[in-house]
Amino acid sequence: MLSGLMMDYPLTLDRILEHGNRLYPHKKIRTKLPDGALHEYTYREFYGRVKRLGNVLEGLGVEPGDRVGTFSWNNFQHMELYFGVPGSGAVVHTLNIRLFPEQLAYIINHAEDKVIFIDGALLPLIERLAERIGDVEHFVLFNTPPEGVETKLSGQIHHYEELMAAVDDEYTWRVEDENQAMGLCYTSGTTGHPKGALYSHRSMYLHTVGACQASALGLAETDVALPVVPQFHAMAWGLPYAAVLSGANLILPGPHLQPSALAALIEEERVTVAAGVPTIWNGLYHDLKETRRDISCIRALVVGGSAMPRSLIEAYEKELGVNVMHAWGMTEMSPLGAVSKLLSHHLQLPQHQQWDVKARQGYAIAGVEMRIVDDNDEELPWDGATMGELQVRGPWVVRDYFKLNGSSDSFTTDGWFRTGDVVTISEDGFMTIADRTKDLVKSGGEWISSVELENLLMAHPQVLEAAVIAISHERWQERPLAVVVPTDGAGPLTADQLRSFLEPQIARWWLPDDFVFIDEIPKTSTGKFDKKALRQRYNE
Repeated sequence: MLSGLMMDYPLTLDRILEHGNRLYPHKKIRTKLPDGALHEYTYREFYGRVKRLGNVLEGLGVEPGDRVGTFSWNNFQHMELYFGVPGSGAVVHTLNIRLFPEQLAYIINHAEDKVIFIDGALLPLIERLAERIGDVEHFVLFNTPPEGVETKLSGQIHHYEELMAAVDDEYTWRVEDENQAMGLCYTSGTTGHPKGALYSHRSMYLHTVGACQASALGLAETDVALPVVPQFHAMAWGLPYAAVLSGANLILPGPHLQPSALAALIEEERVTVAAGVPTIWNGLYHDLKETRRDISCIRALVVGGSAMPRSLIEAYEKELGVNVMHAWGMTEMSPLGAVSKLLSHHLQLPQHQQWDVKARQGYAIAGVEMRIVDDNDEELPWDGATMGELQVRGPWVVRDYFKLNGSSDSFTTDGWFRTGDVVTISEDGFMTIADRTKDLVKSGGEWISSVELENLLMAHPQVLEAAVIAISHERWQERPLAVVVPTDGAGPLTADQLRSFLEPQIARWWLPDDFVFIDEIPKTSTGKFDKKALRQRYNE
């Protein structure tokens, strides 16, 4: 083998930070603080504070490889931790603030967090765990006054700005190798204990470059990026790193995630790329119907986490002039795997067919390989009709879980990750999720897609949200049950109305056996419909 004569250039996150500071020193990071005020500073000021944070971490005794927890909304301090912790050689462990206390305590102890940085507004949430996380040595508070804070936490209590003021910004990065661990995110744990995805500098660097591809999110210096997706959810889909690499201005919403607050932020800051889950964009759309604002500045409304109803995509594009971009990924994929952007041969299609394309989860971005297989792991064709389990591999896909006791059935013997999604892939590579394997309804030996039923139901003008689950049936094994949230002030809505609405669009045996009307569908910690909770509630 003849080796190339190329430089050994480690792909580490400090290189992204150095690049952003050198090329885009005057670009801005703006945060909406808890009191509603805006904090603003430049990438150059951000760079200096990240270096200060490296000295703070060393002062707290953090060594390379130690896990450092973050318990925070999206804000500039969290951004500093995104770069400062990996830059010090440690691992930034983003803690999901919406998990149950038992899950949160398990994750902190399993990761062996040495230090946890806490947004002051969230202190009461983590105090509920005080007796269960006694091995954490230091707790560092921010967005709270340094005086007069009483807490039940047993470790040493510090205040972020006091620690930062006591050190300088002369710091040498402690990253020794691109394969060194940099981040740790846990799955939401819908079955069993949450499992940890341990990212490396190399994987996150490549993920960042992948996200910035023109055929992916395509972030550029001219963009204003708003990650509504929480920084504790799969590294905010990589947007914080992509913004610094590309020089985009970054807007962080803090705790202000109400639809009206987001609408105002988008309009005032002229956001061009915003990313969030469908429930966020559903709420924003209905708020905009009541209070019109100009959000036509958005060139890409990125939606992930679960499928966005086709009807909502059409409404955003036709009524608000906003381009919707489906994205798909998983915590185990850092997380970006696919995007749904129209290709050249789609541009000749009628607009309603273009919306059909946009409702798919899209094509694999460069760096991710996909295949679909049957129950025997035999590869299936990409014909747009054959359904199988989606498997993926690539440089930012995990090959194992962190500190997993025992083997995992999530990985194939030939090195692919089993996603658990049942999908079709068209000849031109567009993937469509039919369902999660655990959410498919198996009726009389045939599969019914809960996702497709949900999307059709949410196209009804009187339906705000809809979730479909499988209910045991003596004859057919399982039958679909639709759980529906009507829109406010929509007037009476009945099962017969919805049944009549669905009948022309699907096979008769797909029709739900019953419809349940409730005020709110329970959500998981990442904003998805919590079908596990619904199955428990309606099991009988």
